[in-house]
Amino acid sequence: MNEYREHFSEISGLIDTHAHLSMLQPDGISVEEGIAQLFTAGFGGIIDVGTDANDLSRRTNRFSRFERVRFAAGVWPYPHAIADPNRPLAELEAQIAETPQSLLAAVGECGLDRHRNKPETGADIAGEQKLFEGQLDLAMRLNLPIIIHSREAPEETARILADHPGVRGVIHSFSYGIPEARDFLNLGYYLSFTGVLTYKNAQNLREAIAFAPLDRILLETDAPFLAPLPFRGKPAHPCMILETYQFASNLLNIPLETLKNRIARNTADLFWSTA
Repeated sequence: MNEYREHFSEISGLIDTHAHLSMLQPDGISVEEGIAQLFTAGFGGIIDVGTDANDLSRRTNRFSRFERVRFAAGVWPYPHAIADPNRPLAELEAQIAETPQSLLAAVGECGLDRHRNKPETGADIAGEQKLFEGQLDLAMRLNLPIIIHSREAPEETARILADHPGVRGVIHSFSYGIPEARDFLNLGYYLSFTGVLTYKNAQNLREAIAFAPLDRILLETDAPFLAPLPFRGKPAHPCMILETYQFASNLLNIPLETLKNRIARNTADLFWSTA
């Protein structure tokens, strides 16, 4: 955060479509004060994303005073959650029912993770799928978009999404290449890119974002994870999304202001229109 104080004049209109605000660490000032300073400088908006069935009320109590913060509520495929998916699904739905609908942007993040949940290690793959499908069904019933976590599981993810054609959403922290991008785009999903886009070994992501239509691209930090260059390895903060916007602007050969406006429209089309 401190590194960005001199760049606050450049962050006007930026939107971070995926951050975990409650996981941020204070950096000389409180997390709340840092977010307040961003919005005072004109930052466009943040979607604060959940990973646990019971974290929504805690997050809204802390951050809902910022009118440009909206919330996503979901259950990440942790081993304890996939072992008994009915329980976290019921808890998640109960928390959502108690939350003002004006604060909710999406269900998620949720999905499949073959990096951590491997069939050969005995992970409950059936439970993981049930947890995922339960949240897709919830998004459909609530008429909310969904934020998808898909790691090393593109075919499985696409198959499950194809079985739920009425749901709209985004593949967050997109980590694949053009073939997978094509499959998800054909299913109607947006693709969201993190600071990994700036890494030297991420040519697949640069090819994918260039392949995707501009009206189906989103940008995110996934803060406090995946800080862009030159901050790789440090805890990320929503202000660092400036680096990703600038990198994408240069890569796509479009003015930064044009990209800001396009991402703002895409965010509104997918998320803000649910208000």
